[in-house]
Amino acid sequence: MLAYICQPMEKIIILDFGSQYTQLIARRLRELNVYSEIHPYNWNINFQDESVKAFILSGSPSSVNDEGHFVLDVKPLIDKAPVLGVCYGAQLAAQQFGGRVEKSNKREYGKANIIFDIDDPVFGSINSGSQVWMSHADSILTLPEEFEPLAHTSSIPVAAYRSVSGTFAHEFYGLQFHPEVTHSLDGAEILQNFVSNVASCSKDWTPESFIDSTVADLKNTLGDERVILGLSGGVDSTVAAMLLNRAIGDHLTGIFVNNGLLRKYEFEEVLESYKSLGLNVIGVDAKKEFLDELAGVSDPEQKRKVIGRVFIEVFDREAHKLPDVKWLAQGTIYPDVIESVSVKGPSATIKSHHNVGGLPEKLHLKLVEPLRTLFKDEVRTVGRMLGLAESFIGRHPFPGPGMAIRVLGEVTKEKLKLNQEADHIYISKLKESGWYDKVWQAGSILLPVKSVGVMGDERTYEYTVALRSVNSNDGMTAEWSKLPYDLLAEISNEIINQVKGINRVVYDISTKPPATIEWE
Repeated sequence: MLAYICQPMEKIIILDFGSQYTQLIARRLRELNVYSEIHPYNWNINFQDESVKAFILSGSPSSVNDEGHFVLDVKPLIDKAPVLGVCYGAQLAAQQFGGRVEKSNKREYGKANIIFDIDDPVFGSINSGSQVWMSHADSILTLPEEFEPLAHTSSIPVAAYRSVSGTFAHEFYGLQFHPEVTHSLDGAEILQNFVSNVASCSKDWTPESFIDSTVADLKNTLGDERVILGLSGGVDSTVAAMLLNRAIGDHLTGIFVNNGLLRKYEFEEVLESYKSLGLNVIGVDAKKEFLDELAGVSDPEQKRKVIGRVFIEVFDREAHKLPDVKWLAQGTIYPDVIESVSVKGPSATIKSHHNVGGLPEKLHLKLVEPLRTLFKDEVRTVGRMLGLAESFIGRHPFPGPGMAIRVLGEVTKEKLKLNQEADHIYISKLKESGWYDKVWQAGSILLPVKSVGVMGDERTYEYTVALRSVNSNDGMTAEWSKLPYDLLAEISNEIINQVKGINRVVYDISTKPPATIEWE
């Protein structure tokens, strides 16, 4: 199977040792208009790739002194391009070249102030005493002769260091702190200085450049061949469709499957919107097939697999009705790719993602994923640049398995209808109050819990629904939304009064991590 992905002219490779902040490094670089990719520390690096301008070694929950710690030979990286080691990455390099890294007497976690020992282009005009964010249990006590200290704090002798000029083919910088987090007040400037002054990046990764290069590459790669795309109504597949439509026009056919697990009225409304965009889209009603196959299934991962299997069967059937199709397009985005990678140590599969498996193998088509390199907010920015209406751009993310993972336990027609009704009230109230556009994602979850209630003079024994609303940039981390109490009360009252079968409403105030956004 041949896969097409648009490749940028230059990039920085981030090698992940499992830090909770690794995705933030990538995001900060992209905010500087520098394209970045995250790969596991044991990734097979292509040292012949001329587009690589630098490497960044992430932090890690592990210690370089642990038995079986994550090991990477740093020297070949420095031979290829400049390298920045952050926390664990800095300690690993210091230890490999003969320095001393030992457990600190006191774990340093939180705000600290760095005092500069010498001037350096990476710190530029930043004042000594700048606040940074520390998160480490080990400290670099002595540096090998190949390196020299740049900064210290009141607690540790080496807060930053660099390779001695002329020692290696390229520069190495080590930071004991995390420049990628906002608590490091000058962190963005430090990264800016590294990519500009050390890595010599041109900083031309912009929405405009992405659209122009992607559309040109799609035209060149796809030519007159026909492409099919599974549309979901979400921003990812819609933006992918717009890019492909700009490149190949009616040679793209979108297939929008109604799996019966969408929001109330969603299938009809979205199908009409696609047609108004001038997209060539086929709507398929397959509600009964999905619900029949989900009967008796309670395990969330099994539900995902059933939905994925049935979707493939339906999509395969519809695809074979179309002549001469050569390519399958998917709206896969970068978080899908990251969360679906599973290697020893740093990355673990959190949940299976419907966008990254199954369908290409079944259909034996070449795969095109024009958004595979983008985070969610970057997809939205590209959508705006393409002229997509805010009604699409601002749509909240919705899980591929839909309401099946928002109805906990077995999905029945009765429970599905209850949650669709509750969700419709919830989302409508958020829109009416102006809160819909202030939160990143919201939805209701029907719990497999019944409780006693009183309506009028009668005792009830009905279901509980949980409301979930979070704020996030890309879904990697999320904070629960501080919705007004009066609004929550209004939503609760309307759900309980209008949806017979629900007599209790609760609000989820969990963050991600440790919780995930969806309950299943």
